[in-house]
Amino acid sequence: MLDTPLKLHPSVALRPEPFGALAYHYDNRRLIFLKHPSIVDVVKDLGDHPDLQSTLSAHGIAEHQWDAYDKAICSLIESDVVVQR
Repeated sequence: MLDTPLKLHPSVALRPEPFGALAYHYDNRRLIFLKHPSIVDVVKDLGDHPDLQSTLSAHGIAEHQWDAYDKAICSLIESDVVVQR
């Protein structure tokens, strides 16, 4: 997914929490926990960059961590929190 243009689903609201955020999907009524503040920042900014890789670079995420972020984003795609543009 690193070279895929992504964005937060328009029907998802993020509520900041000390651990990261709660993502609530208004269409399917699912509640997803984003368990780290850095993944929240990345998810919020996906639509502002050409792809996931560019978003990770813009947030200063070290390249050796990209696989973990890629897996997290894939999970968020499966939950319909993040969608392709």
